[in-house]
Amino acid sequence: MKRLFFPAMLACVLGLAQESGPASLKPQPRAKYEAYIHAAEALIQDQASSAAWLWAERSPARWRLARSGQVVVEPWSGAGESDIGGAIIHDWIGAVFIPGVKLDRVVAFLQDYAIQQNYYRPEVVKTRLLSHDGNAWKISYRLVQNKFVTVVFDVNQTVTWYPVSATRMYTLGSATRIAEVRDADMPSEHETKQGKDHGYLWRLNSYWRLEEKDGGVYVESRSVSLSRTPPFGLGWLFDPIISALPRESLTRQLAATRSAVHSRPE
Repeated sequence: MKRLFFPAMLACVLGLAQESGPASLKPQPRAKYEAYIHAAEALIQDQASSAAWLWAERSPARWRLARSGQVVVEPWSGAGESDIGGAIIHDWIGAVFIPGVKLDRVVAFLQDYAIQQNYYRPEVVKTRLLSHDGNAWKISYRLVQNKFVTVVFDVNQTVTWYPVSATRMYTLGSATRIAEVRDADMPSEHETKQGKDHGYLWRLNSYWRLEEKDGGVYVESRSVSLSRTPPFGLGWLFDPIISALPRESLTRQLAATRSAVHSRPE
């Protein structure tokens, strides 16, 4: 009986989590998130020409791990999650070194948005380029998050590329539309209306930093997102999921990027 108890209890709790009711983003946490993003992007732009530009360089331990070929992922600060009253900001960053390649090869892959569904599965699927004007790109993709429960989102995103020098580039990316999808890939598939979703993902911003040196390219990816505060009494269940997903997602993304850059023909 004991072996059956926890799975049964977990299934019950997950059912409650899935049906915990719609949640809407209130004005105060929305404003706090916007201020947070404004400060983050201002810092990225201010640091673009600094000597020690990469996040990995600011810690000898991180630098050694990245140089040795490992994917390094950590919270941007603190525990990676900040409760701002009714919502939580998640801010994580990761780094990987891709030896034996030039900056333009990495950029060519990252800008080939239409084929990225072939490399970032099962988390990112159905990628599509909507438009491209100079250094500004508009893309769409389906995001699948799976941790005990599976949640699917259709996302539209703008990405702007900023060349800093012949060896440095960075991007600023912002989701302009996020729709939670119910019954994905079934005849009954449909998007939930704004304010009627579960609040698992309200906002999403992403940033890349690329620098060519040491015989390769350092690739860093930072993800900042906003979700609802866990329903009352379910924090013990949601907190580990919230903490694990960003780390696992960035680790897979960076490892897949390194693999794709090496495997694609020049």
